[in-house]
Parts: sequence; structure tokens; C-alpha cells
Amino acid sequence: MTSQSQGIQQLLQAEKRAKDKLEEAKKRKGKRLKQAKEEATAEIDHYRLQREKDFRNKQTNVMGSQGNLSAKIEEQTTETIRNLTSSYHKNMESMMKKLLSTICDISPEIHPNFRHAV
Repeated sequence: MTSQSQGIQQLLQAEKRAKDKLEEAKKRKGKRLKQAKEEATAEIDHYRLQREKDFRNKQTNVMGSQGNLSAKIEEQTTETIRNLTSSYHKNMESMMKKLLSTICDISPEIHPNFRHAV
């Protein structure tokens, strides 16, 4: 009976070792899954940062060209205002003289359809 109890004892020890190995394998699997998740998160973050950087570059290029366009429009507007102001100052005196002469220099005349009452 001792050999039978020794065999049972060996079986129990083998079963215990198998459980320990299973537990160890589960721990390694959990650890590896956690590590894989961290690596995937890091890769996703890196990809996201790269895409955001590309987006900002494209946005800067587009907005930069719009900025140049608005600068050109501003420059054209300023030039137009400068030209109009220059033209105003150049022609103001002669136009004032023409207006005043038209208003002040009145020459009374009898209308051609007027008839004298006799």
C-alpha cells in the first residue's frame, strides 16, 4: 500500500506542478497581452501625432496661401484708396470753380415762348 500511496503522492505532486505551470503560463499570457496593448497604444499615439503634424502642415500651406491672398487684397485696396485720394485733391479745386461759376454766374434771359401782353 505504500507504493500505491507513493504513486498517488507522485500524481498529486505532478498535478500540482501542472497547475503551477498553467498559472505561470496564464501570468505570462496576461503580461504579454498587457505589453502588446501598451505597444499598440504607443503605435496609435505615434500615428495620430504624425497625422496631426501632416494636417497642420497642409493647413498652414492652405492658410498661408489665403494669408498671401488677403495681403494682396489689402495692398490693392490701399493702392485704390491712395489713387482716389490723389485724384480728389488734384481735381477738387477745378470742380469747385466750375460749380461756383455755374451757381453764381446767372445771366437772366427771357424764355423764347414768353409773349408780351399788349
